[in-house]
Amino acid sequence: MKKINKKLLAGLATILPLVITVYLLYWLTTSAETLLGSFIKLILPEGWYLPGMGIAAGVILIFLIGLLMQAWMVRTLVSWGERIVFRIPLIKTVYGSVRDLISFVVRGQDAALRQVVAITLGEPHITLIGFVTREDLTSFSEEIGGQDMIAVYLPMSYQLGGYTVIVPRSAVQPLDISLEEATRFVLTGGVAFGSSAPAGASKKIKKP
Repeated sequence: MKKINKKLLAGLATILPLVITVYLLYWLTTSAETLLGSFIKLILPEGWYLPGMGIAAGVILIFLIGLLMQAWMVRTLVSWGERIVFRIPLIKTVYGSVRDLISFVVRGQDAALRQVVAITLGEPHITLIGFVTREDLTSFSEEIGGQDMIAVYLPMSYQLGGYTVIVPRSAVQPLDISLEEATRFVLTGGVAFGSSAPAGASKKIKKP
């Protein structure tokens, strides 16, 4: 029975990520087709609607929103709306967590997260893995900023969010790990590691 259970678990671990991914893609496409498709049918003459127009409209809508976010006025309106949302007790927690998670995933592919680093704390040594988000804090107050201080984001495993800590450059150790590999390692509590993602792709920070 133990051997059978191991085989079953191995098969489940192999197929479950694929099933979840396919289901999410299916849910997104069918939702876009249902919601936006119904709206398009009201606009177009009868018989003009073709299957897939709702999905295409969803892609175009997302692209247009991305373009609009480059405008200062739109960013100001969105920021004003978020301030209202963050005053609502329950909604602000859910919205903030989802926004932080999505921002972290998206920025993980961007140059904003420049380097994977390790921070060692206390005795016995406890090592935390984080991402350098800012190397110039001279515009901050003297208590926080400084020439030798940097900002490091420490994500939490299986959680939505993390901590941003201000530490001296000498307190961090650059790691030769790609951003993708480190993200999977941290967010899964160390379970996911050693995949095919290329390592050593991140920029090294200068030690004082």
